[in-house]
Amino acid sequence: MARRWNTSHIPDQSGRLAVVTGANSGLGYATARELARRGARVVLACRDKDRGAAAVARLHSELPASDVALRTLDLADLASVRAFADELAATRLDLLINNAGVMALPHRRTADGFEMQFGTNHLGHFALTGLLLPALLATPGARVVTVSSGLHALADVDLADLNYERRPYRRWPAYGRSKSANLLFTHELAARLDRAGSDVLAVAAHPGYAATNLQTAGIRMEGRTRPERAVALANRLFAQPAEAGALPTLCAATAPGMRPDAFIGPQGGMRGAPAPSFRAPRTRNDTTSELLWTASEELTGVTYDFDVTPPVPA
Repeated sequence: MARRWNTSHIPDQSGRLAVVTGANSGLGYATARELARRGARVVLACRDKDRGAAAVARLHSELPASDVALRTLDLADLASVRAFADELAATRLDLLINNAGVMALPHRRTADGFEMQFGTNHLGHFALTGLLLPALLATPGARVVTVSSGLHALADVDLADLNYERRPYRRWPAYGRSKSANLLFTHELAARLDRAGSDVLAVAAHPGYAATNLQTAGIRMEGRTRPERAVALANRLFAQPAEAGALPTLCAATAPGMRPDAFIGPQGGMRGAPAPSFRAPRTRNDTTSELLWTASEELTGVTYDFDVTPPVPA
């Protein structure tokens, strides 16, 4: 990895297919744009069809020769996740960027009854990755990049209460749990890919403190105007732009020599060039990651088959 890694270090992506979840704005949009700029065909996987279409139009205006497409995906609805995977119908997939997420929401449930942050940030991406696994296994050098957060340090997963049903809901610990789950998922996926003899790379990234709509979404849902304004001001004064926040994800997705189960973030923790990031040791616990995996398969109904590798079309 270059010492001051930036978008100029992204290798040519021509002929490669990338799926970026939550690509209509913020980090996802910046990630999709830079991959498209380097020649990748990019599928923008977005919950809101109108916002996704606007993002595609914006990309075409910025990069007229870009090859981008929109597919609807609601990670808080497993039926939508399955429909997306069926519609994509890809026989190969070079990059799966599990970027979409929600942050510090008031208590909500997904369409399938899961706590919203855990259900969206972890279970939705767990199911999506499993459903797209055959295409990933069929593609030499494929990568799965899951976007976590430095705030994973706030809370470990509670295997006895994954859906926050046994204690009063607290939004920030719930967020920390979901982001710890992202790292445990990456750890277990990397281990299982290694045991299967696959060269698919599972890595994680985080943006540091980047100005996106995540920070204000939960506050806005409750109509709390003053806190929303305060957070928006802090974003303007202290956060790095989404383009900088996307660099760790882009680095994890494209930099040569990336190691399995790596966690890439800003060099300074909150901002700076991509570098290996601090990670709570518990997110590399083999027992916890295996138990979370088993629970995730049971909750989503999606099981991973690492033995089926479809042939790559000529």
